[in-house]
Amino acid sequence: MTRGCTDLDDPVAAARRLADEVLWPAALDVDGAPVVPRHLLDLLADAGLYGVAARAPQAYPAVAEALAGGSLATAFVWVQHHSTVRAVAAAGGDVAQRWLDDLCDGRVRSGIAVAALRRPGPPSMVATAAPGGGVTLDGWAPWVTGWGLIDVVMVAARQGDDLVTCLVDAVEAPGLAVQQVRLAAVDASSTVLVRCGGLTVGADRVVGRVPYSEWRAGDARGLAGNGLLGLGVAARCAHLLDSLALTADVDRLRGLLLAAGPDEVVGVRADIALLALRAATAVVARGGGASVETGSHAQRLLREAMFLVVFGQTAAIRAAQLTRLGVGG
Repeated sequence: MTRGCTDLDDPVAAARRLADEVLWPAALDVDGAPVVPRHLLDLLADAGLYGVAARAPQAYPAVAEALAGGSLATAFVWVQHHSTVRAVAAAGGDVAQRWLDDLCDGRVRSGIAVAALRRPGPPSMVATAAPGGGVTLDGWAPWVTGWGLIDVVMVAARQGDDLVTCLVDAVEAPGLAVQQVRLAAVDASSTVLVRCGGLTVGADRVVGRVPYSEWRAGDARGLAGNGLLGLGVAARCAHLLDSLALTADVDRLRGLLLAAGPDEVVGVRADIALLALRAATAVVARGGGASVETGSHAQRLLREAMFLVVFGQTAAIRAAQLTRLGVGG
């Protein structure tokens, strides 16, 4: 039986144990699998880790970092869920009463369709008012992770000057279609592009509605969280190399990330991405020719570090990365 997140004993210890004893030994098999094995996600739910962002938020950074250092594909599916947990918890009222416990216990698992709302130009997903207080969705959303492993997707859409979020069942149906996106790393995360055409969502599934400008400001403050995955990969590499210098770099950037405000987070995120690349490259170099064999963790870690360069990347982070690489934004 799944244990609720309200009685977590030590989520960080649980995450580190699962990362070292379960996720890391399975990581190569997961990397080559068509989809993350469900039983791995079930173990995270059984440990209460599907509700950390709401029930033990102070533990979330260390939990996310640990899981990313075990199996990034598994962590990538898990981490998306917590955007929905936070949104539902913040919404309160009937939405939280209906959804929050099931989300925290992992009985309901969620993905998100939010990334396209950060792009300049006309919104790719729009909402119009529907009878009874619901909305009708039209448009597309890239990078929806965990398809086939999740029950709902939290879709964000523009409705005039507002941004509305709502929960949509994660199944193809009239008005909702998906297209698989193949990835060079974490492909087992089962990431898809979602298209909505006249998909009506009832008022009971509308999570929130805020001015778009307010959402953008909050989104900028939330960019730090994506850097936790890079820290996890870099920390795993430092452990494999038994490198005190790399460990010190991870510790320093972790501290900067957790303390960063909107103005500082861009540079810290860029530094973390490049640290993960450097650390994974060192693992490849240490391993020599065996590193490029498909059975090697080294090649997997390097591909994952490459992936994390662009995960959650904004125009500002991209420019900071290129500047640090001596190319210029």
